[in-house]
Amino acid sequence: MTTVWGEVLPEGGSSGDHDTLIYGLAAAAGLFTGWVDIRVNDLLFTALLVSGFCMILGVLRPERPWRWVVIIGICVPAAVVVGYLVLTERPTRAQVWESFLAFFPGIAGAYGGAMMRQAIGNILSGK
Repeated sequence: MTTVWGEVLPEGGSSGDHDTLIYGLAAAAGLFTGWVDIRVNDLLFTALLVSGFCMILGVLRPERPWRWVVIIGICVPAAVVVGYLVLTERPTRAQVWESFLAFFPGIAGAYGGAMMRQAIGNILSGK
């Protein structure tokens, strides 16, 4: 099957069918990171988790790495806001706004993971 853009799809479905699990993994990683941000209250540790999860997802699916930044970057502040509304341990107002800074290390991690996947592919193929 060929798409409108001229790409050949694998037999048995669209290309989005295989990424559903990865999208769920990205959302779970973002929510986990938001929960850790509430419990630990350390912006650098949160940035490390975001960067690490985005790098892993960038290696697993290197095409369009910005999507991992968006998913994890939205889930972290969402988890902090939900924690503010639901949990008895309330994050500070500054901690809620700091959670939006998760986008920056996520960009570095996702694109670094995608480039690492490309470099490993070039090394193994002998280019």
